[in-house]
Amino acid sequence: MIDPIVLKGFRDSLPKEEIPKKNIERKLENVFEKFGFVPIDTPVLEYESVLLGKGGGETDKQIFHFEDNGGRKVAMRFDLTVPFARFLALHHAELPIPFKRYHIAKAWRGENPQKGRYREFIQCDFDIVGADSAEADFEILSLMYASFNSLDIRNVTFHVANRALFNDFLATVGIEDKSIEVLRAVDKLRKIGKDEVRKILLDITGDEEKSNLIISYITSGEGKDFIATLDSIVALIGRETENSERMRKIYSYLKENGIESFYVYDPSITRGLDYYTGIVYETFLNDFEAIGSVCSGGRYNNLASLYTKEVLPGVGASIGLDRLLAALTELNSPLVKDSNSANVVVFYKKGEEEKALKTVFELRMKGLRTDLYLLPDKKAKAQYEYAEKLSIPFALSFADGNYMVKNLKTRESVETNSLLRVVELCQ
Repeated sequence: MIDPIVLKGFRDSLPKEEIPKKNIERKLENVFEKFGFVPIDTPVLEYESVLLGKGGGETDKQIFHFEDNGGRKVAMRFDLTVPFARFLALHHAELPIPFKRYHIAKAWRGENPQKGRYREFIQCDFDIVGADSAEADFEILSLMYASFNSLDIRNVTFHVANRALFNDFLATVGIEDKSIEVLRAVDKLRKIGKDEVRKILLDITGDEEKSNLIISYITSGEGKDFIATLDSIVALIGRETENSERMRKIYSYLKENGIESFYVYDPSITRGLDYYTGIVYETFLNDFEAIGSVCSGGRYNNLASLYTKEVLPGVGASIGLDRLLAALTELNSPLVKDSNSANVVVFYKKGEEEKALKTVFELRMKGLRTDLYLLPDKKAKAQYEYAEKLSIPFALSFADGNYMVKNLKTRESVETNSLLRVVELCQ
C-alpha cells in the first residue's frame, strides 16, 4: 500500500472548503468584469531565466525549479505578475493598450507554511498595463474597495505608500544607492519591530543619524490622516515632488468618490519584491490584522522591459485567496459557512426513477441548484447523512402524487403539488 500523504505546505481541499472558495472567485470575477477587466491564463512552468532574479533575493530562494526531461531549466511561477510581464512581451501586439486583465490561478513558493500561508496558493490578480497615471492607480485602488465590498467585507483598511516617494527621501538623505537593501529592511517592520529594523538599517548605512531619519520617515504616519502624513513626508524631504503631488491627486479621487476613509497613508509599506516602482499597498482586516495583508500590490513600470523594448508601465493588485479564507474562517464569516453544494436534494424509491429524473431536470431548468441521490435502496439515515455532508438545506421526496419538501435543519415538512412552490421553499 502507498502511504496517501501530502507534501508539507500543500493540502487537499474538501467540498466544504472548495465551495466557499469558488463562490468568492465568482463574486470577484463579476466585479472585475464590471470594471472592464478581461481574463487571461499563463503556464504553471516557465523557463528558469524568466522567473529567477525578478522578485528579489528572498523570492529566488523560494522558487521551485528543476531540470525537465528535455534537460531544460524550468521553474514554477511564484506569482502571477512576472509571468504576466513575459506574456505582455510576447503578445502586446495582439492586445488593446491600455490592457486590463484579471487572472485567478495557483502559484508556488517554498516558504515556511503557517496559518493562511502555504507553498501552493491561489492568487486573484488584476492589473492595468500601458497607462502610467494617477487615474490608473485610482482604478486599481477603487477595484480593491469594490472587490471587498462585493464580499460584504467592510471592516477593512487599505494601507498605501509610494516607493518612488521613499526614493525621493533616500536621495535627500544621500543613500539612494542603497535603496533596495533599505526597502527590504523596512518591509520587515511588522515582523521584527522598530528596534530590530533600526539595527539592520545601521548595518546598511553605517550612520546612526541616517538610520534614525529612515525610522522617522516610516513611522511618520502614526496617528495621522492621509494628507497629514504626506505633509510630514514632504517636510522630511524638504520639498514637494512629482510623486507626492501624484499621491495628493490620488487621494482627491478617493475623497471625490466617498471612499477615502478606507485608505491610510502608511510609509512603512514598501513591499518586498524588487519590481515595484511607485504606489504600493497592503490590505488588512481590522478584526484580524495578525493574519497579515490579504490584498497587496503596486506599480511596476519597468518589469516588462526585462522582456521587450516596448514601454509597458503596469499597476495591479493581488488578493491572496487562501489567506483571506483563513481569516474569514477565524472570524466565523457567513462567506465560509455558505458551503452547500445544492439548495435541495431529491430522494426517490424504486419505481419513481422517471418522476425523479423529470423533477430534477425541471427544477434545474428553473434555476434551482438540485442534487439527485442515486442510491434509492439506502435507508433514510444514509440519505440524510449524504445531505448533511454536503450542507444541503432541503430534501424533496414524493408522496401521493405531491412533492414533500423537508427543511433538514428544522425537520419541518411542506406538501405541495407545484414545482414553483418547491422553488420558493428551497431558495
